[in-house]
Amino acid sequence: MSDATPGAAPEILRLDEAPRRIAVLGSGSWGTTFAKVLADTSPQTDVVLWSRRAEVAEEINADHRNSRYLGDIRLPDNVSASADVATVLAGSDLVVLAVPAQTLRSQLPAWRPLVPAHAVVVSLMKGLEVGTDARMSEVIAEELALPAERIAVLSGPNLAMEIAREEPTASVVACPDHDTATWIAAACTASYFRPYTSTDVIGVEIGGIVKNVIALAVGICEGRRMGDNTKASVITRGLAESTRLAVALGGRPETMSGLAGMGDLIATCSSALSRNHTAGHLLGQGLTLDQVTVRLNQTAEGIKSAQAVLEAAQTLGVDMPITESVVAVLQGRLSVNDLGQRLLSRNLKPEGDSAP
Repeated sequence: MSDATPGAAPEILRLDEAPRRIAVLGSGSWGTTFAKVLADTSPQTDVVLWSRRAEVAEEINADHRNSRYLGDIRLPDNVSASADVATVLAGSDLVVLAVPAQTLRSQLPAWRPLVPAHAVVVSLMKGLEVGTDARMSEVIAEELALPAERIAVLSGPNLAMEIAREEPTASVVACPDHDTATWIAAACTASYFRPYTSTDVIGVEIGGIVKNVIALAVGICEGRRMGDNTKASVITRGLAESTRLAVALGGRPETMSGLAGMGDLIATCSSALSRNHTAGHLLGQGLTLDQVTVRLNQTAEGIKSAQAVLEAAQTLGVDMPITESVVAVLQGRLSVNDLGQRLLSRNLKPEGDSAP
């Protein structure tokens, strides 16, 4: 898995040096925004976006904009783009993956021989693979045959448009190797973007995955014109669900009370900029799932991942009633009119997370 010439010694990544070239695969709103963060952090670094649409790459190169996703926001001069993934990956020290979660595994085999042998891979994706219940870091490890210390994830309150407008936020970079996490964090420490580090990859990923499902539930409740009490209740109990699943998988409970857990959950459940919140709101207003998909024009990962989250929970014996109800709505087995009643009709029990 190297772009080196035959017989040449593979290049070694220097964690005491900033990356010289960064590839970002995926030119949607979050991929493009994170490319901006990386470029603003280090104007000397070449940040190259891969877009499957040639016209998007052409606009980025000609006008330094991605108007489809970020409107008139200007990208830094050291951001460029290409529809040729080999060109984008060549010589990259850091490879950032920002494609829809459910398409990742099918794309990685073609990319594997193009990823430089020394590169570190970072996942921006917040989804669980349907059919395998695999987290994105697990899919990357399997398909690229990389060791865990060369795979990281980034999560937190990441509403792309706010970050693109340089409104301050914080996030978490998680990698089993602390030095690698610190190196990545240094590469994306812009004046408006503050990354923290963690070695709890499971907790950070699960926080980013489950919050999308909870945001759907909150959006449905808002679409049905339920009030702030309802929203606060669903968010709080949604955090309990996320924590139970994360801990059952080996994550740490304290991660779920931080940026990748509670922070991301609050932002996603509260903002009209959240695709999952918006999707839930439209469902609550009576639109069909197909109508919601057309209206969004982007991927709402919670719709795709909800079933996988529920299957993982059931396999582990984890109680996730909000997730179960959202899946029932998405599958047409539960009316949005009955969602609130269903959540409140469960057996009485103590509030603590360990309660059955």
